[in-house]
Amino acid sequence: MIEAFAYEFMQRALAAGLIAAVLCGVIGVYVILNRIVFIGGGIAHTAFGGIGLGYLLGTDPLLFAVLFSLAAALGIGAISDRPRVSEDTAIGVFWAAGMALGIVFISLSHGYAPDLFDYLFGNILAVSWGDVLLISVLTLLILGLVALLYKDLLILSFDPGYGEAVGLPTRGLRLLLLCMVALSVVVLIKIVGIILVIALLTIPGAIGRQHSSSLKGIMALAILLGGAFVLVGLVVSYQLNIPSGATIILAAAGSFLASTLLAR
Repeated sequence: MIEAFAYEFMQRALAAGLIAAVLCGVIGVYVILNRIVFIGGGIAHTAFGGIGLGYLLGTDPLLFAVLFSLAAALGIGAISDRPRVSEDTAIGVFWAAGMALGIVFISLSHGYAPDLFDYLFGNILAVSWGDVLLISVLTLLILGLVALLYKDLLILSFDPGYGEAVGLPTRGLRLLLLCMVALSVVVLIKIVGIILVIALLTIPGAIGRQHSSSLKGIMALAILLGGAFVLVGLVVSYQLNIPSGATIILAAAGSFLASTLLAR
């Protein structure tokens, strides 16, 4: 196992994966407690439009994925507050429109997009040190916001009605939480891809919730589990020469099933 991490591409992959594990362990818990798993899916697929625009303009697709993800978070949050438009409807519209825009932009771009499937299914082995830097900056930004608003987000997650009664700006906090989910999605796209991003964002937190009742305890467990899934996934994918993103998710999903069977 140690031999595998002698290669620089494995070192980059491990660094990106461990940073993402910390992020998933924190934001993933809020995603589960606020029951916004499918909003995460809608945001992730809307990001494909930004990736397509990045290809069309010949710039870094992840930068446009950030913009599209934030726009989707704010759009879903704003539209789902309106009467006669359900949250599911808003998610479905952004989900489909983002994918459609991505396909249109890529079809208009010249040449072949060689690593397009990396964004759909992830390829942690292909991350650059520049990607690691971007992932680190986004993670620090999100963790800083969580530390600053820890108590407010705690009230929003467990008792939003009480939050409104004591004057908390619950609507603004929810939009901010959706924006943090959007940035987390961008971090995870390079690692497990758009299609699998929901799994890594939710499974570590879901397992942590089965074995701890405190928010900090759940986050700590989720971070440790996320790091373990990344490490196991990388080693297995290296040994068997199979896709790393899928291997990480399979390790997480298998652990969730085992944990569910063992948990009382």
